[in-house]
Amino acid sequence: MNYRLEIINKARKIWALNPIFLDTETTGLGGRAEIIEICLVDAFGIKLIDTLVRPRSPIPPDAVQLHGIENNQVAGAKTWLQVWPEIEILLKSRYVGIYNAEFDLKMMQQSHRVNGLVWKPPGTQFFDIMKMYADFAGHSKWQKLEFAARQCGLVPPQVHRAYQDTLLARGVFMFMAGENPS
Repeated sequence: MNYRLEIINKARKIWALNPIFLDTETTGLGGRAEIIEICLVDAFGIKLIDTLVRPRSPIPPDAVQLHGIENNQVAGAKTWLQVWPEIEILLKSRYVGIYNAEFDLKMMQQSHRVNGLVWKPPGTQFFDIMKMYADFAGHSKWQKLEFAARQCGLVPPQVHRAYQDTLLARGVFMFMAGENPS
């Protein structure tokens, strides 16, 4: 069996388990970066949560330039300590697809650490759509979400925000599973 067919079969099996999809926006990429926006959607693309998160540190200008989320927008938002209990319930014992899971999981762990929480995923099975897509498409390196989406016939939105990126990641995964990414 070829590797592409293995990825298709894996995607179909996961799709049958009714996965959810997650994306975050952050204050940056480094070891002290925090989540400032998180979104989870179900297999139908329905929002389970889509919220801004007030970080402990200001959002640097280079991060604002990337996603457009400014400090005044998160000033009245709930903190990670306040939003995590709801997120934890949504993640519990679920399959969760993330485009570049390594990054988002690292940011969740860092947001936990900054807020004095211990990272214990609630029986969640995370899977990395970016790595699956690289194997599916036969790329020797990982592709940006926008590039993968275009290759799957999806039109990326003009904004780089958690909800839009979650829907794109869901669409790429659906394409691999042979589902219609509507």
